[in-house]
Amino acid sequence: MSEEQARLKTGLIHVKTGNGPGKTTSAFGLALRAAGRGLKV
Repeated sequence: MSEEQARLKTGLIHVKTGNGPGKTTSAFGLALRAAGRGLKV
């Protein structure tokens, strides 16, 4: 298994914090990009 495959299999967690707008938009954008590449979201 290549390093890239191992990294994708492990998964990632993104934490968006702070005051003000942008957190939800950023999370949806990240999810759409991942889904577009065929990753599990």
